[in-house]
Amino acid sequence: MWQPVWVLIVMCGLQGTGKSTIAGQLARELPAPVLPVDPVEVALWAAGVDRDQPTGLAAFVVVGALAGVMLKLGQTVIVDAVNDAEVARRQWRDLSARHEVPLRFVEVICSDEALHRRRLAERADNAIAGDAEPTWESVLARRDGFAGWTDDRLVLDSVDDVPANVARALAYVRTSR
Repeated sequence: MWQPVWVLIVMCGLQGTGKSTIAGQLARELPAPVLPVDPVEVALWAAGVDRDQPTGLAAFVVVGALAGVMLKLGQTVIVDAVNDAEVARRQWRDLSARHEVPLRFVEVICSDEALHRRRLAERADNAIAGDAEPTWESVLARRDGFAGWTDDRLVLDSVDDVPANVARALAYVRTSR
């Protein structure tokens, strides 16, 4: 008898690479909810949690808890965050193991530096209320967090068009089914 298999999909990549755009299109195709970390952190600030507190960590924990609920309900989930730190990626490996579901990391890069910078500037123009958009220098500083990452993952270059990248991501995700 056929049994559905749900998947934990974790989008990774520096800010401004286009991972949220790909995540949104992937979500429509599957369908699956997207749980983005950044708006959760902004909501914590809006609720009065001081920015000096570890709101980034709190946002990861909240998104992890929500992803666990969705997985328990038998839904594929897409997590959208930079995920440049090993501790962040470990959270998703642990969640996948706890729920006994396949984990698919999808890393989005932008190989065209001028395009990446332009996208980052456009994000600043359309920032979520209360969100301080990162500078180019702060984005580059986070790049080192991906060095030495050995998990199996699909790497998409957002210089390629969105439909082509979504098709690649769908094929990769479906290998777990």
